[in-house]
Amino acid sequence: MATKTWNQYSAAPHRLMFLPGMIQLLLVVIYWGIELTGRYTTLWSPLSLNVPGFALHPFLMLYGVFPFFMFGFLMTTYPRWMNTTEIPRSRYVPAWVGLTVGMGLFYIGLFSQPIWVILGLVLFLAGWAWALAALWAVYRGAPAADRYYETWLNTVLVMGWLGAAAWLGWRLGAPTFWYAFSLKAGFWLFLIPVLVIVAHRMIPFFSSCVLRPYTLVQPRWSIPLMAVAVTGHVVLSLTGHWQWLFIADFALAFLALHHAWHWGFRRALAHRLLAVLHIAWAWFAAGMLLHGVQSLILMTTGHWWFAHAPQHVLALGFITTMTLGMATRVTLGHSGRALQVNGFTWACFLSLSGATLTRVAADVPWLPGGYTGPLNLTTALIWLAFITPWVLYYGPMLWRPRVDGRTGP
Repeated sequence: MATKTWNQYSAAPHRLMFLPGMIQLLLVVIYWGIELTGRYTTLWSPLSLNVPGFALHPFLMLYGVFPFFMFGFLMTTYPRWMNTTEIPRSRYVPAWVGLTVGMGLFYIGLFSQPIWVILGLVLFLAGWAWALAALWAVYRGAPAADRYYETWLNTVLVMGWLGAAAWLGWRLGAPTFWYAFSLKAGFWLFLIPVLVIVAHRMIPFFSSCVLRPYTLVQPRWSIPLMAVAVTGHVVLSLTGHWQWLFIADFALAFLALHHAWHWGFRRALAHRLLAVLHIAWAWFAAGMLLHGVQSLILMTTGHWWFAHAPQHVLALGFITTMTLGMATRVTLGHSGRALQVNGFTWACFLSLSGATLTRVAADVPWLPGGYTGPLNLTTALIWLAFITPWVLYYGPMLWRPRVDGRTGP
């Protein structure tokens, strides 16, 4: 029985990778909820771990959750995009082992000996490199002449690896610049680009399957503009020129708004599974507009309004919603189920937008400081209240047979 379950669970990369990603979705917020409770209440003290909270939370959110979903998705779709054979188990299982066991050792090291944090990260990076090698093997050997999206994705996945490696270097004693680079690279050179590229490739395609008539809009200038803008954002941030960030950020806002309009945002809202992706993209536009406005306010007044609100609009509203939307679609389709979102799943997705709003409210400058802690805790509770049942509902689909009786992943 165990062998049969394993064979089913390991039948496709997305099955293997999505499950630890789902578990991470819960673990990182459970940890953060415990940490926030310790900070803002008298129930207990903040956690004393081998990695300080200011560094642990961003690392887990940037590198501990989303790579599982991204590699699961891309290892499944790369062969389809480039008209070649599927990636064999011998390539994606070792990547899963490295990433999953690496994160397990990382968690053990937080509560025991710091060396386990280091060893866990080394194994995690080895799994990431193995996954990159599996994607590269498909890329290099595929017959498809057009590898535009895959070329960009390969580049930003490497940037993500470099960002995680820089965080490890900082823990080993490298200058604090390595830590700063790790945060910027993970967010602006890895997560944002991966999702923009995937959205550019898939949202128009998914929309064309539902919205009729529909014109595919996938301009070739979008991704180069995105690459220049995110690179500019990182360079300006790392050199301390925050007041000039609006140049890069408004360029990304223009890109997001242009595509939202031409991709049919309003029409897509009538179809829930499609609407999730369009809503996530709308949060991308909102986050970049807020980033740009924040930079202009800094330039004209010298004040840093909104604190981390723009970043959380992107992290919760765009990155998390888009990732879960894509994961839901892949899980439903590859388990033989209809590509339809029921009321329960729709509520889970809407809760992410609610959590985004409460987290942003905690950073608005006109709100009394006493509300910051309760709003942060509310955000974590909303996440757990709705993402936990989402994980419990979709997780078992990853190790169970297809419901339509077909064989395969």
